[in-house]
Amino acid sequence: MSDLIKFKFYETALEANRDKQILAESDIQSFIANEQTIQSDWLLSQALGGIQLQVFEDDFEKAEKILADYHENDKFALEVEHTVENPAFDFVCPKCGSNHIYRDDSSTSFFGISLLSSNKFVCYYCENEFSHE
Repeated sequence: MSDLIKFKFYETALEANRDKQILAESDIQSFIANEQTIQSDWLLSQALGGIQLQVFEDDFEKAEKILADYHENDKFALEVEHTVENPAFDFVCPKCGSNHIYRDDSSTSFFGISLLSSNKFVCYYCENEFSHE
């Protein structure tokens, strides 16, 4: 049997566990290191190198391909499912064509109360920021 090696590093346990599950669904055994230590004292994250996902050396390349494919498919799914029924606005994102957008009032609000109506919008799917007159 091959040795365990460091495969990927994460800032949050949620991301590490998501990728661990994706690999498990493809029958690749992986292990998470430093999760409990960093969750109990996040200041140790830098010293320990973050939360680590480890795989067996023989599975390294296969694991890389599986996660790359998953993340590419996840990104594609967002691009395909980018319309919502009865959108709040009657225009679309100029970058990806999504009508799933929201008004960014962060620069014109004070303690969560909108003072002025902003013409700055953000797309939920491609995160494009744009202005609309």
